Amino acid sequence: MQSTDILLQDLGEDGILRLTLNDVKRRNALSEAMLAALGTAFAQAGDDPSVRVIILAANGPAFSAGHDLKEMTAGRAAPDGGNAYFAKVMAMCSGVMQAIVNCPKPVIAEVAGIATAAGCQLVASCDLAIASDRAQFSTPGVHIGLFCSTPMVALSRNVSHKHAMELLMTGDMTHAARAAEIGLVNRVATEDALQDTTMEMARKIASKSSMTLATGKRAYYAQREMPLSEAYEYASAVMVGNMMAHDAREGIGAFIEKRAPQWQDA
Repeated sequence: MQSTDILLQDLGEDGILRLTLNDVKRRNALSEAMLAALGTAFAQAGDDPSVRVIILAANGPAFSAGHDLKEMTAGRAAPDGGNAYFAKVMAMCSGVMQAIVNCPKPVIAEVAGIATAAGCQLVASCDLAIASDRAQFSTPGVHIGLFCSTPMVALSRNVSHKHAMELLMTGDMTHAARAAEIGLVNRVATEDALQDTTMEMARKIASKSSMTLATGKRAYYAQREMPLSEAYEYASAVMVGNMMAHDAREGIGAFIEKRAPQWQDA
């Protein structure tokens, strides 16, 4: 795991990889450099058998302020007014969000500060999220004439229709407690307890079979886009395949024999 100035990486002995956004001066904006670093980190972590769970955190008062608007504005200097550049950045950002979903390892967002626009999208794209009671979330594009259309994709897959539309159409800040109520985050902790709360969840998940978690994560995201009958057919096939795996035999046997399972992650 290779850290950069803007993205720190720390892999613990328990298999928990901590990725920390560290571009504090730019409020951890999703610049080209940050998006590239995140894309590489998630690709490497997904392929690394020593990584069992990923925590995505941030230094500074902002988890992420979203796209770097100064960088985006500079792109307008191109002969096409920035059209090709904007398309490139949006493709990079969408790629990172999909890399989180497609990563076989569980990804937990640890949100201590403000997450706005594509920063809120980043939280919504993670499998789980723990927020400080001081964290805030918003999709404020409407304030500057730019609807948060790409954050909308992740947001609308996490919260109900009307709650998503309220966030997108008003651009208002949503406090952590409300974010938990509408399903954007799993739970809220005090600022002092945030990291411990996240680690508690991460360790619990890391103790499971990584094969089982990868199977389940992949199936979860696949089935939710399917019609009901197709989803059941697909999930049934996944369940049969899972039953044939070593760790399922081991886990069931351990339960019957009242002992701790010995995972082989296979």
